[in-house]
Amino acid sequence: MIVTYNWLREFVDCDLPVAELSDLLTMLGLEVERVETVGAGMDDVVVAQVLEKNQHPNADKLSLCKVNNGTEILTIVCGAQNFKAGDKVALAQIGAVLPGEFKIKRSKIRGEESCGMLCSEKELGLAEESAGIMILSADLQLGMPVFSALGLKDTIFEIGLTPNRADCLSVIGIAREVAAKLGKKVKYPELRPVEGATAVTDITSVTIEAPELCPRYTARYVSGSKIGPSPQWMVNRLKAVGQRSINNVVDITNYVLMEYGHPLHAFDFKFLSKGKIVVRQAAEGEKFDTLDGQVRTLQSSDLTICDGERAVALAGIMGGKNSEIADDTTDILIESAYFNPSAIRRTSKRLGLHTESSHRFERGTDVNILPIALDRAASLIVELAGGTLAKGVIDAYPQPVPERQVPVRVDRVNQVLGIALSAADIKELFERLEFKVTKCDQGIMEVTVPSYRVDIEREIDLVEEVARLHGFENIPVTMPQARIFSETKSSYLTSAKTVKDLLVCQGLSEVINYSFFAPDAYDKILLAEDDYRRNTIQLLNPLSDEQSIMRTTLLPGLLETAARNASFRILNQRIFEMRRIYLPRHADEMPEEPPFVAGLLTGLRSAEGWNQAKTEVDFYDVKGILENIFAALDVSGYSFEVREPEPFYHPGKSAFIICNGDVIGSLGELHPTVQEAYGLEKPLFYFELNFEKMVECRREDHTVSAPSRFPDTYRDIALLVDDDVSAEAVVNCARKVKAAEIAQIEIFDLYKGSNIPAGQKSIAIRVRYSSKEKTLTDEEVNPVHQQVIQMLQQKLNASIR
Repeated sequence: MIVTYNWLREFVDCDLPVAELSDLLTMLGLEVERVETVGAGMDDVVVAQVLEKNQHPNADKLSLCKVNNGTEILTIVCGAQNFKAGDKVALAQIGAVLPGEFKIKRSKIRGEESCGMLCSEKELGLAEESAGIMILSADLQLGMPVFSALGLKDTIFEIGLTPNRADCLSVIGIAREVAAKLGKKVKYPELRPVEGATAVTDITSVTIEAPELCPRYTARYVSGSKIGPSPQWMVNRLKAVGQRSINNVVDITNYVLMEYGHPLHAFDFKFLSKGKIVVRQAAEGEKFDTLDGQVRTLQSSDLTICDGERAVALAGIMGGKNSEIADDTTDILIESAYFNPSAIRRTSKRLGLHTESSHRFERGTDVNILPIALDRAASLIVELAGGTLAKGVIDAYPQPVPERQVPVRVDRVNQVLGIALSAADIKELFERLEFKVTKCDQGIMEVTVPSYRVDIEREIDLVEEVARLHGFENIPVTMPQARIFSETKSSYLTSAKTVKDLLVCQGLSEVINYSFFAPDAYDKILLAEDDYRRNTIQLLNPLSDEQSIMRTTLLPGLLETAARNASFRILNQRIFEMRRIYLPRHADEMPEEPPFVAGLLTGLRSAEGWNQAKTEVDFYDVKGILENIFAALDVSGYSFEVREPEPFYHPGKSAFIICNGDVIGSLGELHPTVQEAYGLEKPLFYFELNFEKMVECRREDHTVSAPSRFPDTYRDIALLVDDDVSAEAVVNCARKVKAAEIAQIEIFDLYKGSNIPAGQKSIAIRVRYSSKEKTLTDEEVNPVHQQVIQMLQQKLNASIR
């Protein structure tokens, strides 16, 4: 928001120096980002009068002039021709510095001395272009600095407002803040619109068909106006706050916009079919030509201002070409309305159309300022453009907005701020802000909030107002009281940290994805229509359709991350995520949020190098990672079982993880269709674990035993078994031999090929024998080892190779 010091002083008596006013505004929460003084350092440009204008003796296009600056007569050489003797002009005297660091010096031009320069508006920084030198009013005093004489010397404050302070998007709004801080009253403009005899209701009407989007619409009618340029004072003031002058009527609507902070719009009445206004939602796909010359395609959620046949304005954003004020306009309908902020924001963002009007409507305007701003604009139009104002105001207000009353506790104010203000002190601060305190009983105040303060909703908001007006600098600085807690971390947190650290140590990188994604993610990972994971929680106000549902699995997020990395040619990836998923319960219950840990591996097992084999990760890399996790957490009784696979896994290349009869996770290679859906080239291997269930499988009692002091002995067995016999079945069968000497059984070789009968495979297992009491002899090991062989032969129909 840009405001000038002179404009501000029209509404509040303020003689603070610029620096102090800047500090005051900033401490009120209205941060001053820039201060610029117009005409600063330009006092050497003064009002002067041309006494003589003669042809330069040595140049056809130059004039040799005698100029009176009020104290002496100076000789000036000038190239402009748009002035004559007797005109008052802007004279830059010797030593003056014009914009662009152009310093005026005594010089000779074609042999004639020139003691200054007659200036144009462009040379003074008052216009981008100018046809000649600046001709001043004849009643200006000679020798007076031009910027002071024209009332142009001013200070511009650019204020960075937070989105909640819509009330300060106006000069009056900022004046209200300054007045409250200084304990003064705001001098509001006097509204005395002179009306004619004809009632406005006999000329036009307003119908609101969408009251939820436009709760209030007011209008006035002026006839017989004349469109022309605005007076210089209005042009200068609008320019100072960044507004371009167009014509007197449009400038007035912009002037009132900056003054009161409420957008207005003026229609050329002769273009309004049937002479009426209808506020309605647009038809789906309706075309509308806005003032910027663009044809917009509207949706049914967009609000339009229409006449009897068609749209004439995009509500709260921009008017239409079909009803704009033109040079031949005589009859004007002035609109002052309130529009739903969400509707304006939605349309503005969708169309990429941000205007001064939409900027204010999006943040919330004052529903009660409508007739005031309307009367102000109507009065100025009659004053500056002439015409007759119709009698009365059309005010369509189906459901008036009630006053907001917010209770605030005196004790709570003092407790939050750490101060000791009485109820009377707090009441005075509220009244300086034009809040009404309707009741104060037992330390509780009922505060009626003005309609322009749309940001005040709760008690804490009023506490903040007390802090701002009392002064943040007056709130004592104290050290916060803190207590030190020393608590042992829960088993859950300890386990979570262990798992994360272990995954990182195994080369995986943690990623954090959004907790929501697009509904089509379930199609990409091939979930069936009746899969429980398709039962999701819908977001009420999603950022986009791509982030509209809460996740029920971590897989889509990891796949999107992998695809994004692959687009940057990161082909070797090891990533994991440990987050919650969201499974809905009954409608009136909060969702179930179990924590899961999931990982995704693809690419080479190790970085390429002359001493590294170029081997890609496979199923057993993932299985090894999980076994390390189970070992670190001391999870016992788990097994990997092949069952009907999850739909997103490659058939025959996945397994479930079972612990205590319950499924706690799965692992495997992803289905090629899933891989293709995300544009990934290499096979992907995925695992997921229900973290809560996994932690429940931990052994609570830990026993530690010293390793045997005696050497171990190993015996290998090579077996031929049928293809459908799993490696797990071989190990489990061998373990059925209950002998204290058997310390470990593991598979170390698998072979299929030549010399192996069709339908069979060779599996080699190694049995480790050990004793803590002595060194085992062959005579002690052989009988036990023979039992293992017999068990394998009997139970698996295995043959020894």
